[in-house]
Amino acid sequence: MKRERLGSRLGFIMLSAGCAIGCGNVWKFPWMTGQYGGGAFVLIYIIFLALLGLPAMTMEFALGRASQASPVRMYQKLEKPGQKWHIHGILALIGNVCLMAFYTVVTGWMIYYFVSFLAGKNNSLTFEGMISSPGVNVGFLAVAVGLCFFILCFDLQGGLETITKYMMTLLLVLMLILAIKSLTLKGAAAGVRFYLMPDISKITIPVVVGAMNQAFFSLSIGIGSMAIFGSYIGKERRLMGESVHVILLDTFVALMAGFIIFPSCFAYDLEVGAGPGLLFTTMTTVFNNMAGGRIWGTLFFLFMVFAAFSTELAVCENILACIRELTGWGRKQGSVICGAGIFLISLTTALGYSKLHFQPFAEGTAWLDFWDFIVSMNLLPLGALIIALFCTNDRFGWGWENFKKEVNTGEGMKLQDWMRPIFTYIVPICILIIYIMGLYTFNWK
Repeated sequence: MKRERLGSRLGFIMLSAGCAIGCGNVWKFPWMTGQYGGGAFVLIYIIFLALLGLPAMTMEFALGRASQASPVRMYQKLEKPGQKWHIHGILALIGNVCLMAFYTVVTGWMIYYFVSFLAGKNNSLTFEGMISSPGVNVGFLAVAVGLCFFILCFDLQGGLETITKYMMTLLLVLMLILAIKSLTLKGAAAGVRFYLMPDISKITIPVVVGAMNQAFFSLSIGIGSMAIFGSYIGKERRLMGESVHVILLDTFVALMAGFIIFPSCFAYDLEVGAGPGLLFTTMTTVFNNMAGGRIWGTLFFLFMVFAAFSTELAVCENILACIRELTGWGRKQGSVICGAGIFLISLTTALGYSKLHFQPFAEGTAWLDFWDFIVSMNLLPLGALIIALFCTNDRFGWGWENFKKEVNTGEGMKLQDWMRPIFTYIVPICILIIYIMGLYTFNWK
């Protein structure tokens, strides 16, 4: 099967950033920031993006471009005879599926809120009412999955790349408009202080663990979501610089989401620690009490739809690429079958608050928390650890020289030998320590 190619460098950056930019930035990052004390969480999060996120993303891009294959095949192209690194390729595919098992449902929630504001039904919206309605959840899940795989039916450049370019451009424009509006509200300054002024006393083990997990979740690192786009590009640009561009764009959007939400919350004296419902319950209250709120709410949730859908498209492309390499199916056949499979497994989350009650951990948890635990707490950090060990270990893995040669092919920022201890020791050790701390401090019951 001939390897498809992206049409431009802009397409690669937009697709990679689109994969990173999504619910992790505009849904999960704000509510975690609110629950974990504001500026302290933001500070640790940015440190982890630079210290762990940049090396991990560079390694994923390198594996994809060197192998010219999806995660299920890339290790087999690069590992030495008899090695078993390729087992992680199957785990990466499972991780992408588990991510979509709840991400597609959240995307459906965004679409539902956008449609409700557009139709003028925003005054009757409640988060609890939405998640407990089987019809709403299943119906909008079907829209989210169906539209995604319809786009993926078309060739890479004409479908995914083109749609993502337009969608990401509109996302950035909407985000800037909404941030400016939020910052001009009376009382917004208190929200900015909470958001940007770190209170060092609030830096605890759960905050550190949460910030690392959020860094990996936001960038979709550890399950091959970035490797697939590395396999679609040529050798013209060095990969370190491309990773920097993607992370800067991803971080910019996450920070802007905070500038939209926290000044609004403080302006209307609303709870910032509302958890996963922050985006829906709190922001709906903001718009329902704001002059022209229906228009602003419609624009806000359109922005949220674009953010969520950009990641859904990118991750489902990864799933589709893996399945196609395993089966030899074409795009259309693979899209239909993969779409049906994702829809069925996502029903667990869609019905998890109504028909399929399941409480895996503490009281009040549901299927969404189970899938998020599998992905965010386990497969993402452990996957990043495996990738780091494979790329930097000369004896048992691909090796530093092979990795460095691939990263430094082309023009742009160069990977230097003085960085080797960061990639070889600091990244794996930090990931392992914080992963163990996360399991130890997790609220199991």
